[in-house]
Amino acid sequence: MKLLRVGTAGAERPALLDADGTLRDLSALVTDIDGGLLADQAALDRIRAAAAARVLPAIEGDAPRIGPPVGRIGKVVCIGLNYHDHATETGAAIPAEPIVFMKAPDTVVGPDDTVLVPRGSEKTDWEVELAVVIGRTARYLGSAEEALGHVAGYTIAHDVSERAFQIERGGQWDKGKNCETFNPLGPWLVTADEVGDPQALPLKLWVNGELKQDGTTADQIFPVGEVVRYLSHFMTLYPGDVINTGTPAGVAMGQPEPKPYLRAGDVVELEIEGLGRQRQPLKDA
Repeated sequence: MKLLRVGTAGAERPALLDADGTLRDLSALVTDIDGGLLADQAALDRIRAAAAARVLPAIEGDAPRIGPPVGRIGKVVCIGLNYHDHATETGAAIPAEPIVFMKAPDTVVGPDDTVLVPRGSEKTDWEVELAVVIGRTARYLGSAEEALGHVAGYTIAHDVSERAFQIERGGQWDKGKNCETFNPLGPWLVTADEVGDPQALPLKLWVNGELKQDGTTADQIFPVGEVVRYLSHFMTLYPGDVINTGTPAGVAMGQPEPKPYLRAGDVVELEIEGLGRQRQPLKDA
């Protein structure tokens, strides 16, 4: 299934994108797409049955704003330097264990919402990422295979980063990762059964129509199952938590001088095969 949330920011309602590309209203079945729903197999089965029976009402009128596909996110956990080609382009050693940092849930916005370039920023960068959404509480998981059974589905994340704040201002990476609007998410939460192998997904990003990133999750250093297993030994993962799993080569930081960092007026577009597409204009904060 392709689950999503539509409407004005803070007032989104649950929806489903059917096989014909029609938006269907889920409000009569569930109150939201969130951790509570993702952990409720009976509720998910009711949605599947209603979709198969074609009884869900269409959302009429102009195309609504698409919000983040998951509401009330508990935490956003991120993996840094998780693609071989990205580590190479930045001159970093291949990490022996996953590099972990956090983004605040309030950085999450819709897939087509405006991204704000922070005040004082000179090095705002782009990163297309596969995002994992947890569906079952995960603690001390024993294997990558077991971990994949705790995944509700997948979506697209744009891990926007301010490199000077992240690297040149001391402290942890969090300063360059938590500016407002720095985690567009969506458009859809595609359930794990529909995605299949998460290590076989092409992902791309364009800036002002120019292709910048063109990779595949097959190049991940730590695959999705291993990332979820690993994290479960350091923190409890709850339904609705989001994991950004890293970005392939092609970020501004890895390009020759003058590095083409983002500015107000730029437009970034992202795509992962089967998971949809994002488009964000940039403006100054």
